[in-house]
Amino acid sequence: MERTAVLITALVSLGVTGILGFFTIPFLRRLKIGQTINEIGPAWHKPKEGVPTMGGLMIIAGSIFSLAAGYITLILEVPQFMSGQYAAENVRFFSGIGMAFLFGAIGFADDMKSINHKQNLGLRARYKLIFQTVVAALYLYVMYRYGGLSTVVNIPFLGRYDLGSWFFPVSTLLIVGMVNAVNLTDGIDGLASTVTFFVGITFIIIATLFGYVGTGLLATAVSGACVGFVIWNFCPAKVIMGDTGSLFLGGAVTALAFGVDFALLIVLAGIVYIVEMLSVMLQVGFFKITKKLTGTGKRIIKMSPIHHHFELCGFSEYKIVFIFSAVTILGCAAAVYAAA
Repeated sequence: MERTAVLITALVSLGVTGILGFFTIPFLRRLKIGQTINEIGPAWHKPKEGVPTMGGLMIIAGSIFSLAAGYITLILEVPQFMSGQYAAENVRFFSGIGMAFLFGAIGFADDMKSINHKQNLGLRARYKLIFQTVVAALYLYVMYRYGGLSTVVNIPFLGRYDLGSWFFPVSTLLIVGMVNAVNLTDGIDGLASTVTFFVGITFIIIATLFGYVGTGLLATAVSGACVGFVIWNFCPAKVIMGDTGSLFLGGAVTALAFGVDFALLIVLAGIVYIVEMLSVMLQVGFFKITKKLTGTGKRIIKMSPIHHHFELCGFSEYKIVFIFSAVTILGCAAAVYAAA
């Protein structure tokens, strides 16, 4: 991968996202765009009430500006990147950006509705799911039609299998599931951005190994933006990314996995996302089943997503971010090993 383009992408992403905090946070405060804590949510998060939200706009801006700068630099370094031989690579690059941006737009609409209603309730789940499914399906169509994506799936450590017509519903489910899993991970200060930083670094390595230049630039932009954002988001957070940021990051990391033609690597690299999502599914499912059978709903853990369980066990937000990041690094190491 061309080093100058990568370096510029990283610096611009980190710089723009970080610098925007000086302007975006006061602007959000003036507009009174603050976080609303759900009454059934963790009581100890009440002090976060009113912290500016929708900080994900900083991540999106940093990513877009850096990708523009990096792409221009790449073309200057490698003029043939605009030729037909790199057509599929360009499709992967731009469709990945497009999917992440559209998921971010869904998150923006969700955040705006929550703010307008002064409750931590945004778009109805069914509508959000429909919009997300449409975006995922559109991305897969473009990738299959123009980006060289096939129905053959690489399963880590097991080999390649052709899913045929099942590829599209399975892949759509994977994308929508992972996007919402990243959203669930955004529950304590610095967690989602730190975890996603390591996931981004992983796909920089994998993209470099296999020569996916455009995907490598996207991974670099996401990683740099996460660092720039966590400066303002680490405990105690001065700004919260909101669904605007978490859905954008969810779309970006799934695009990275599909962009290196090894979609299921996201299950390894994103192991924390998976655990967060499963903790919610198992908690809700177990509660409903036990309530139906016994009349009293029971819980598997103290509170879901699982990072709240650790908070109730006495873990500080710093400690949870450290532990979850360590688990992510192990999952990312497994993803690099599986890819290599």
